[in-house]
Amino acid sequence: MTKHFINLDDLSTDDLAKIIDNAIKLKQQHKAGEINNTLKNKTLAMIFDKSSTRTRVSFEAGMTQLGGHSLFLSDRDIQLGRGEPIVDSSIVISSMVDAVMMRISSHEDINTFANNSSVPIINALSDESHPCQLLADMMTYQEHVGNIKGKTVAWVGDGNNMCHTYMQAAKAFEFKLNIATPDGYKPDQSFTEKYANCINLFDNAKDACTDVDLVVTDVWASMGQEAEQAKRELAFKNFQVNEDLMENAKDSSVFMHCLPAHRGEEVSAGVIDGKQSLVWSEAENRLHAQKALLLYLLDK
Repeated sequence: MTKHFINLDDLSTDDLAKIIDNAIKLKQQHKAGEINNTLKNKTLAMIFDKSSTRTRVSFEAGMTQLGGHSLFLSDRDIQLGRGEPIVDSSIVISSMVDAVMMRISSHEDINTFANNSSVPIINALSDESHPCQLLADMMTYQEHVGNIKGKTVAWVGDGNNMCHTYMQAAKAFEFKLNIATPDGYKPDQSFTEKYANCINLFDNAKDACTDVDLVVTDVWASMGQEAEQAKRELAFKNFQVNEDLMENAKDSSVFMHCLPAHRGEEVSAGVIDGKQSLVWSEAENRLHAQKALLLYLLDK
């Protein structure tokens, strides 16, 4: 049976832990200059209708480091959902490559593609979730702090796809998640109901960050929401992760952000560039976590 990675909780906690452990080993191996050609002669198709820095670079470099090859396919390069039905594209593309990574708006389209694919499909970001980022985040916490089980995490800002995926992670990795969002920007109700046992909802960021081990945020206006920028700046003005907010967290707490970041908006320069910030390690770990994911999905 073909394995896919559409949502974080598609995989068991044990399998997620194995992927992260292997990612740390692959990172050490790469830093030591060791060559790994496990995916020699394997091809990854990378389908984008949303532009990206970290997603494209990490998957493309990751395939190269494992001895394989990647194909960058934007919505201008192929007929996905425009001149050809998604089902047909899935059947054809999956017959020619070994895995497909998709960074597209519609989560439903990723599911349709996966249901008709003969090879593993990876969700590299949809309007619903961003599971690859959470692999990197959990890897980063394990590397720098230790096991996240039993810890408390604060999500501050928009109840977006990243927030949804942190809710899935809270269940999978057994941590408590405090979610602080302005009114009107809460996570989707289907997620809050499904993960109710793992989360606490707040309308005050300071309360959500009290005595937590990790604080996470994201941009106030995601890609495609630029027209709402002024409205969102007003709504989120009390949800900036700054030094004052971090004072409420534990002294040992750390900060993460999936990037790109807007200093002076969702996060202050003092926090993202400060000693509690793990964002640069977090970004680099997209590369190694995704290499481990590819090896898992291809049974290597």
